[in-house]
Amino acid sequence: MPGLFDPWSIGSLSLKNRVVVSPMCQYQAQETGNVTDWHLVHYGSMALGGAALMIIEATAVLAQGRISVHDVGLYAPEHESGLRKIVDFAHLQGTKIGVQLAHAGRKADIPGPIVAPSEIAFSNRYAVPQALDREGLKAIREAFVKAAQRAVDAGFDFIELHAAHGYLLHEFISPLSNQRTDEYGGNEQGRLRFVLEVIDAMVEAVAHKIPVGIRVSATEYHPQGYNERQMTDYCKEFIRHGITVLDVSSGGNVPLVPEVYPGYQVGFANMIKQAVSVPVIAVGMLDDPKLAEYVVRSGQADAVAIGRGFLRDKHFAHTAAKSLGYEVEVPKSYERAYR
Repeated sequence: MPGLFDPWSIGSLSLKNRVVVSPMCQYQAQETGNVTDWHLVHYGSMALGGAALMIIEATAVLAQGRISVHDVGLYAPEHESGLRKIVDFAHLQGTKIGVQLAHAGRKADIPGPIVAPSEIAFSNRYAVPQALDREGLKAIREAFVKAAQRAVDAGFDFIELHAAHGYLLHEFISPLSNQRTDEYGGNEQGRLRFVLEVIDAMVEAVAHKIPVGIRVSATEYHPQGYNERQMTDYCKEFIRHGITVLDVSSGGNVPLVPEVYPGYQVGFANMIKQAVSVPVIAVGMLDDPKLAEYVVRSGQADAVAIGRGFLRDKHFAHTAAKSLGYEVEVPKSYERAYR
């Protein structure tokens, strides 16, 4: 089996190692959705840190679909130039860069109305959303496509569709948040319909240029929600519609927190990996290099996505490679730190 620092690929995208920077919201954007110097420094420093792929935080496809008013957006042409500067810098360092496209749905914490599959609030802290009608569904589907096209224009190497953690696409999949009686609800096929329509539209628009992946919550930790066995079947359907990599997380659609410990979500990634033909990324407190190496080398996942580890150490991949005995390739200006 390959190790953590062996190459792999997502579709046509070749990657030098199996360390991915997980998308992590910074809430530092201007209220217009434009990135700031914070993002250039934040992502630029991690682009120097040795990961093969860095995925930009949840990036809104509509202003109404932001988690907060300080979310990054790709819902307007003027958002492209700031992101392109980050992309260009990452490429100069030999780092591939993706963007996670998202709509917050009922978890949007912004002024004005919010939308969801059904009129069910996430919790008492959140507003009751408006149930989306056909016109609203069409507008959101088109917004995902336009954002994907802008991502291509900005130079991104990869797009990840955010269908996890209780945001809009996850909400459609889940019986906890989707209680519609039309063709977009009612049963598993109906609950998957909108997500598959978004995938189809994005794949048709951009997959001939860059690969499209998806982040999923493997289970909802709730007896009335879906479970990891069902999500495995859903992932097979996503792949049939053109998804080329699965980023496997969990939870987020109900206000409860599971017990967490190093590697606590790896079993979900492993279950799905054994059933599909595309690469699978594992997440969940994998910032111990030996654990990350074990997850990959044992075949439980094709790569690991690291979040908090990179927040603490922007050069996590270099640090991990050195600790595991791999040859470390660092920017020339930093070589003295690794001699």
